[in-house]
Amino acid sequence: MAKKAVAKSKASIHDFDLILEPVITEKSMSLMQEQNKVTLRVKGSANRREVKKAFEAVFGVKAVNVNIVNVPAKETTRGGRYKGTISGYKKAVVTLAEGEALDLFKE
Repeated sequence: MAKKAVAKSKASIHDFDLILEPVITEKSMSLMQEQNKVTLRVKGSANRREVKKAFEAVFGVKAVNVNIVNVPAKETTRGGRYKGTISGYKKAVVTLAEGEALDLFKE
């Protein structure tokens, strides 16, 4: 039985609005190298299915799983005197299919 060729959908404006930016931390870089996972900051109203569809359309790679985390806001102090907050956001950890790779730092 022959496999059907899956037509890749073109990325729409909605897909680009959904994925905001990659999260660049030591932990996310470690996940990328060791477990083939990409961490992204996404729109607050995004769900797993939308993120998976948008990720595959924008980057052209196959995603196996998507985990979503709401990062809470934090209070901070500037100079020991001024209080403020660091706003919360929603992030998605996308697991890529085996054999797929994504280079976020093209030269």
